[in-house]
Amino acid sequence: MKKLTLIRHAKSSWDNPALDDFDRPLNKRGERDLPAMAQRVRRFGLFPDRLLSSGAVRALTTAEALADTLELDDEQQLLVLPELYESCYQTLLHQLQQQDDHWQHLMVVGHNPGLENLGYYLTHERLVKFPTSAVMHIHLSITRWCELAESCGNLELFDYPKKHQ
Repeated sequence: MKKLTLIRHAKSSWDNPALDDFDRPLNKRGERDLPAMAQRVRRFGLFPDRLLSSGAVRALTTAEALADTLELDDEQQLLVLPELYESCYQTLLHQLQQQDDHWQHLMVVGHNPGLENLGYYLTHERLVKFPTSAVMHIHLSITRWCELAESCGNLELFDYPKKHQ
């Protein structure tokens, strides 16, 4: 059995309209929510073998905070994949299907609507919303990543900051 954790980046800033979307940083709420979310991920025991991240500033900031909180080895366990930036669920699925089978638990930090649609595709659990800093953990009934397919997963956890306010 494989495990997959999908995490939407923390809330980002729209303060600078001249800034390219890829380069948008976290806003104050994102900076506030991120440490608490990372601590909850740690308390839930979600320690991935590999953390895949979009290269967008807001996603990479989120991934680096998670790697730090989970005490992951950045050199070995954090991989930035340019294809994850604003990708559709099919692109996410394709990237996951190509991962090495020795990874038992993958964590993906990325963007909506791709993450939400991938979560639905894998579990057929319809979420009301997949907000920023949300964490979706899925147990997969597969032994190889290339077997990742529709409805092969069970939703084990769905958490987000407003659940704790």
